[in-house]
Amino acid sequence: MSQSDTSNIQVLSTEASQLRQELQLRDQLVQQLSQELFRLVKGNTNFMPQRTEPERDLTQLQALREQLQAVEQQVAFYQEQMTSRDAEIYQLRQSVQELTDRSRMLEQVVQELPQIYRRKFEERMAPVREKVAILQRENRQLQAELQSVSYRLALKTRNASHSGIDLPNFPRPTSEQNNISTPQNA
Repeated sequence: MSQSDTSNIQVLSTEASQLRQELQLRDQLVQQLSQELFRLVKGNTNFMPQRTEPERDLTQLQALREQLQAVEQQVAFYQEQMTSRDAEIYQLRQSVQELTDRSRMLEQVVQELPQIYRRKFEERMAPVREKVAILQRENRQLQAELQSVSYRLALKTRNASHSGIDLPNFPRPTSEQNNISTPQNA
């Protein structure tokens, strides 16, 4: 999970908490207002709308209705925002879970890589080792043969030096061999 995802989740969580607090505060204010109105109406037995001010009462009632409607709209707006944020938080948590699972899987693969490479290396090295062993055997065999030939040659040269140099005897050319013509260019 990246740093930005974590900070986004924290920001969204903080905003959701603030919206909940504001909503609770407005609910409390509406509750207090309704209690105060109820107390005024119940506690004031002389409270009878005067016929001279019915328009004023209607205006106040209309203003209170408008305020209540505005508060209800704000509450609905904040509830929609909270629902939207909750859905976004849920999606982010799912993303975090998926990324965490993927990270664990990749960590496991990374931990297994040395063993895999070692095994593959051993598989590739087996034929090379066999070939090296064959070449070493052949090398030892050739060295033994070389030593044997060198030893025989040394014996032969030692025997030849004691008995004098044996030069090969070539036959003397005869007259017929002297007349042999060499091919000439045509």
